[in-house]
Amino acid sequence: MKVLNIAAYKFVQLNQLEALQQALVQTLRQLELKGTVLLAEEGINLFLAAPAPSIRDFLVGLRRDSRFADLQVKESWSHAQPFRKLLVKIKPEIIRMDHPAIQPAAGRAPAVSAATLKRWLDAGHDDEGRPVVTLDTRNDFEVDVGTFRNAIDWRITKFTEFPRLLLQHQQALKGKTVVSFCTGGIRCEKAAIFMREAGVEHVFQLDGGILKYFEESGHAHFEGECFVFDERRAVDPALKPRVNVGALSDSPVPEDMES
Repeated sequence: MKVLNIAAYKFVQLNQLEALQQALVQTLRQLELKGTVLLAEEGINLFLAAPAPSIRDFLVGLRRDSRFADLQVKESWSHAQPFRKLLVKIKPEIIRMDHPAIQPAAGRAPAVSAATLKRWLDAGHDDEGRPVVTLDTRNDFEVDVGTFRNAIDWRITKFTEFPRLLLQHQQALKGKTVVSFCTGGIRCEKAAIFMREAGVEHVFQLDGGILKYFEESGHAHFEGECFVFDERRAVDPALKPRVNVGALSDSPVPEDMES
């Protein structure tokens, strides 16, 4: 039986985290899902896998909670369970930036769809004629597996470095439309908010990240594959696991796991 893999996150104010953690553990174990769920006062971040009926049942139950009713999920398939166990953790942040003033639940940064980004990259400029640059907010080892052609890569080793690097390179972004991107949207959302607050005028996040881009626009303007934080290690633009994962088998899996 094929295994359905889901990735999702939502910035939403959460309380009583321990009770939510216990409820999720009970449900996930009953349905035999494996993977990782991160909970924080700022929201939820998850990567889970199981046969499709179990995944669907879990999502139906989760969305009964009004806080998660509109949770957007990215799906992909594998022939084997890519996770060894289930982890449901409480963290200070669902994606660590060490910048508490950034509160995505209070309002999202402007986003562009995969189709819009493809159209801009095809043209070489946005709808107002400004040059468009893509900014990879992921870690360096993820970038090395695959990224957008000519993307800005600051060789980030952990996401907490992003604010400092942005301030160092901010002048080079002047006069350009900057589209931040990541695997599934969570890091580039926080990054885009920080850039806006730092004074970068024309900045957007890629809605749904690389995974959504693959789903809607395929491999256009993207070179390589997308690193994912499970035993598949990477998926191609068809969202299929790469065949040869040997070169990635020792890649680190940092705290900034993202959906």
